[in-house]
Amino acid sequence: MKLLVYGAGVTGSLFAARMHEAGHDVSLLARGERLAALRRHDVRLAEEDSPDIKRVGVPVVEHPAGGYDLIAVFVRAQQIDAVLKSLADVEGDVLFLFNWAAGAEPLGAVIGHERVLLGFPTDGGTMDGDVVRYRATSHLTRLVAMPIGEPDGGITPRLDRIVRALRSAGINAKAKPRMDAWLKTHAAFEVPLGQAVAAAGGPVALAGDPDAVRGMLRLMRRNLGALSTPPVPRGFAALRTLPEGLLVAVLRRFLRGPTAVHSGLSDTSPAAAAELARLAEQIRA
Repeated sequence: MKLLVYGAGVTGSLFAARMHEAGHDVSLLARGERLAALRRHDVRLAEEDSPDIKRVGVPVVEHPAGGYDLIAVFVRAQQIDAVLKSLADVEGDVLFLFNWAAGAEPLGAVIGHERVLLGFPTDGGTMDGDVVRYRATSHLTRLVAMPIGEPDGGITPRLDRIVRALRSAGINAKAKPRMDAWLKTHAAFEVPLGQAVAAAGGPVALAGDPDAVRGMLRLMRRNLGALSTPPVPRGFAALRTLPEGLLVAVLRRFLRGPTAVHSGLSDTSPAAAAELARLAEQIRA
């Protein structure tokens, strides 16, 4: 597979390295200081706090060129407008792997509706200088598959082909019949969660304020109730039906746990705040 990975942050770098090591023809697109670091040291990976750093020589580019079998996009929601313009005349199916609640229509309007696939990355970690420190695969990535799907919810030959290619590289991908609904459900949950964590100063601090957690839960319920389709996965419906007191207790326990503490919830950067704001706009729309 000839693959362009657009975005060289944590998830894009991990994805590119794994596909490259599996023998695919991969180019990793980066800009600015990240591009310079990749040209000096390749992709540098380390598992969580391990001192062992692995270098993977993924070819890096500054601009897309020619055509690809697949373009995988790993950017924040507020960055997508520039990405779409740069891909409008580049051949290849485009798999968008990021937070997005506006559906496929605005994506396809720029690059062509027939090219769009939707997904969400499940790998996670942090940037330590120019080293990607990723979570151990024994946790989230083994239990939760990377969902990808067609905008219309169908299971197509190209979707099956992409899933097989990702799985051959050790990426736990899975075809998702209702990917658009999955992304909207995720945003309905994530926006109140991320904004409440930011306002409290971190997930542990939020866990210590039951009134703030209760307000966050009520926003989640309002968002989920406004969805035009049932939530995906169906388990999210429990946020609307279970007793409020029970859910507040469960959410406070989650916020104190390692998944919340070591996840992107601890990211207080302006970029993370801007992404939550963009998602909130999409939910309101």
